[in-house]
Amino acid sequence: MITRRAAVVPYTTKDGSEIRELMHPDVHGNRAQSLAEAVVPAGAHTRLHRHRETEELYHVTAGEGVLTLGEERIKVSPGDTALIPPGMPHRIESFGPGPLRFLCCCSPAYRHEDTELLEGDE
Repeated sequence: MITRRAAVVPYTTKDGSEIRELMHPDVHGNRAQSLAEAVVPAGAHTRLHRHRETEELYHVTAGEGVLTLGEERIKVSPGDTALIPPGMPHRIESFGPGPLRFLCCCSPAYRHEDTELLEGDE
């Protein structure tokens, strides 16, 4: 199975990022994980949230930002990969001149219901 990025319609997820589901069991028939491209516009951030069951990997492909993992704030740029364990509060901010883009791999596969928001709109 091959997914063509240009054919995937983006949507805004619960945390406020724009997502393109590049591979997801509900659509593509794979079993244990999902892969999405996320975009956070320059000057914006996702809402602080956590996933009760899902382990995530973020791999930054463009832009610059700060990833908050619990109490830690880490600068991220293209080529950086971060592990986000289940239950870890996190958010990502874009502070470069362009949008922050990253691949997000989830295991088990992303489910909207597994996202717990920890803050309101800011």
